[in-house]
Amino acid sequence: MAKLVVIRHGQSEANRDNVFTGWSDVPLTDLGYNQAHEAGAKISKLHIPFADVHTSYLKRAIITANIIMDEVGQNYVPIHKTWRLNERHYGALRGRNKAEVEKKVGSQQLKIWRRSYSVVPPMLAKADVERRYQRIGVKIPRAESLEMTWQRMLPYWIDQIAPALLAGKNQLVVAHGSTLRALIKYLDNISDENITEVEVPNGKPIVYEFDGKLNILNKKTIG
Repeated sequence: MAKLVVIRHGQSEANRDNVFTGWSDVPLTDLGYNQAHEAGAKISKLHIPFADVHTSYLKRAIITANIIMDEVGQNYVPIHKTWRLNERHYGALRGRNKAEVEKKVGSQQLKIWRRSYSVVPPMLAKADVERRYQRIGVKIPRAESLEMTWQRMLPYWIDQIAPALLAGKNQLVVAHGSTLRALIKYLDNISDENITEVEVPNGKPIVYEFDGKLNILNKKTIG
């Protein structure tokens, strides 16, 4: 039986300031660092020997992953970084305060942009260009729905994470709220409608235990 631990990065400056981020590379706050250390301490008590760690191209997730592995005493475990685990791209909403957007468009429209599965938020007029993505031939999206995030995340799960779990190797995924919502939707078979109510808090490990065919035997959140 293999175990998968998934966790959202610690609080970022954008989380603190209640602004949309997406692929913007914002740092952790002091609270975010503390949350990462606390999460690592909690995971350490589970005594799970990890074979691999998977995270995004964004430093708030990368630093959280490094802190966790230090806390569990497994710094030697390979950490794999992939753009496929990046946060959902919020397009033209990026950098805008969520409360101010709500005042302008209303709470219902804000919820649709934030929580719906298939609706794409307002798009950027032009896609950004960054060397970190140019070097691997990835074009930064102008905006993404959760469905689009699911579509780019799933191949990584199928090609990299699932085979390791099937081989009995425990895996740790340190990513972002929307990326993990997409993964949880897939693992828990959550409907397009019900995924709107799923929230993944910062720094709270979720532990899955699978049988030899990747059926979920147990799931728990370490509070």
